[in-house]
Amino acid sequence: MSIPIDTFFLDPKFEGTLQQKIQRMISEGVLSARFPPGAKLPSSRKLAAHLGVSRITVTLAYSELVSDDYLIAKGRSGYYVSPTAPQRTRFDLPKTAGRDSVDWNRAIGQRYSNQIMPEKPVDWRTYPYPFIYGQADEKIFDHSNWRQCAMQALGKREFSIVTADSYERDDPELVKYIALNTLPRRGIHARPEQILITMGAQNALWLSAQVLLNQRRTAAMENPGYPGLRVALNLARCNVVSVPVDKDGMQLDALPGETDVVFTAPSHHCPTNVTMPLERRHALLEMAARHDFLIVEDDYEFEMSFLNPPEPALKSLDEEGRVIYVGSFSKSLFPGLRLGYMVGSETFIHEARALRAAILRHPPGHLQRTTANFLSLGHYDALVARMGQVYRQRREVMQTAIARCGLQTAGVDVSGGSSFWMKTPAPIDAQDLAAALKQRGVLIEPGHVFFEYPEDGSRYYRIAYSSIESAKIDAGITIIAETIDGFRHT
Repeated sequence: MSIPIDTFFLDPKFEGTLQQKIQRMISEGVLSARFPPGAKLPSSRKLAAHLGVSRITVTLAYSELVSDDYLIAKGRSGYYVSPTAPQRTRFDLPKTAGRDSVDWNRAIGQRYSNQIMPEKPVDWRTYPYPFIYGQADEKIFDHSNWRQCAMQALGKREFSIVTADSYERDDPELVKYIALNTLPRRGIHARPEQILITMGAQNALWLSAQVLLNQRRTAAMENPGYPGLRVALNLARCNVVSVPVDKDGMQLDALPGETDVVFTAPSHHCPTNVTMPLERRHALLEMAARHDFLIVEDDYEFEMSFLNPPEPALKSLDEEGRVIYVGSFSKSLFPGLRLGYMVGSETFIHEARALRAAILRHPPGHLQRTTANFLSLGHYDALVARMGQVYRQRREVMQTAIARCGLQTAGVDVSGGSSFWMKTPAPIDAQDLAAALKQRGVLIEPGHVFFEYPEDGSRYYRIAYSSIESAKIDAGITIIAETIDGFRHT
């Protein structure tokens, strides 16, 4: 039995090479039983002509399918579906499929979906002017070297390391690089026992909150501040105190005396981008010693200090072990990587490691080793330097456009970053502005999600230059100004 040539067509929605599309098309046909064992496939020449691809592409796809036992080659006869090809177990759907008689309002014991978080459009790349924060720019990223590092991690030499269940342990090469290279740049010395790899900074903040806080303890965070931290603190069921932010960061005189843990982002405050000066950092550490509280330092975007050298990390100034340091590769590599790290006393890290092990064991070994390879071979430093150059140029273009259009900035930038913190003229609501701009192909981020009380942030919004080309920035800023002007005249 031969499979008709008209059966074969490439899925335009599948993102991959032509060879991968052909392999997927045939493997799906075999797995779904549309291509039964023993069925003959078209010759590579005929299939190539039918699909409009080169013959070598089809031949390579056939060869890969043979190696995976989807196909077998019979001399000059051609390619056939293997009699031992993988098959999916098929079950008849029950007659009650799709019915749900559970009263979930009663069944759910705790709710987590009522937290206010920023909305990230999945299709943001399709918009002409995506001033969206925290997404990777594929034109800057080092695809080739990252691919080589991933292939190296999956090679025979490292295969047993990246595929093993390491229980609560982390990749020693990644921990070693962080200890000997990353942390010393921030003036921090740490032993491997004091370092824990996390699933990004969000996971590190959650672990810190769970280990350090309970219903009888008080945590202080910046207002406005990172909404993911507020969620983590709410889940810890502690008393949360919101502390105002000025041009130098967290206002220390607003810290309550009963504080147990202070969470702060001194390098690049989220979302205003202000940097805490050295004097206030020392003052915060002195207060921590005097009032006996701990500090969780989110060293957010310190790599993006391309305007001025970064201030010393709080952890580097800490002489009593009161600071827990949180770092991440999400902004400097790509957010989907979900790899970060935390540094603290060995006792704290021991507890955080045990909690992490109970939830997810450890971050994926392949990602840890790929990242370790990328770091150790110098690709990471080259990428950060390239990002700094590109961001500096984009920032200058955006700053010029903002000034030309008369838009109001609300944040104070002293070292760099990847965004501007903005404010609308009264009484324009930033959510209404965002909705109107979306209709014109412009994406901005309303700022209400960063405040303890969302109504306090109704006129704030953030525009980032990390995911938009320099050539498009001026036109996008012009549309923002035109839309704001339109609100004024309605």
